[in-house]
Amino acid sequence: MSFEEVLLEAIDESFSWLGESEKQVIYFFLEKRCNISKQEIPYRIEEFTEVIEDIFGLGAKLLEIRIMKNLFSKMGYSFPYLHTQEGLEFTKYIEAARIRGIPPCTLVTCKQK
Repeated sequence: MSFEEVLLEAIDESFSWLGESEKQVIYFFLEKRCNISKQEIPYRIEEFTEVIEDIFGLGAKLLEIRIMKNLFSKMGYSFPYLHTQEGLEFTKYIEAARIRGIPPCTLVTCKQK
C-alpha cells in the first residue's frame, strides 16, 4: 500500500467521523466545485486544505488533527503534535509523513501474517 492510499484511508475515516452523509457531501463538493477528485487529494494537498478550511473555518483544525492522528497511526508512528504560535500547519505534517515513509510491516498485509 502506498503513502497516498494510506493518506486517503486516513482522510476517509476522518470524514466518516462527521457522518456518512456529510462525508459524501464533502467529496461531492471537492469534485464538482473544486475539480479535486478523491484520488487526487494526496497530490493536491494544499488545495484540499484550502477547501476544507473554507468549508469548516476554524473547525477545520479539528478535522486536520483527526486526519493526521489517523495517518500517523496507520503508518505505525505516534502523532507528534507540535503546538506553535503559528498554529497547526497541516500541509507540513503531511509532507513530513510522506518523507518519513511507511515502515515495513506496518501495513494491514503485514499485520495479517
